Amino acid sequence: MGEPRPGPARGLYTISVAAELSGVAPRSLRSYEERGLVAPARTEGGTRLYSDDDITRLRRVAELAAQGVNPAGIARILELEEENTRLRDGPPGSR
Repeated sequence: MGEPRPGPARGLYTISVAAELSGVAPRSLRSYEERGLVAPARTEGGTRLYSDDDITRLRRVAELAAQGVNPAGIARILELEEENTRLRDGPPGSR
């Protein structure tokens, strides 16, 4: 039997694969990182490694950008969505 799949927060994908999976150009991925909209893991050599969670977030960022939301607005929307999820799910261990 194979090894279990790593969790959704573990960096797995290089920038070219992440770009393909998310539908976002590599240049935009770097720009999103510079603006704090996504924070991929890095190898010791500095290579970006995007997780499944990062890919999901990138798709949401791209969706908001396509709707004309500026980067500051995107950051705030993501923050509010995450807060809403935390409030809805309750404290860890409460479910």
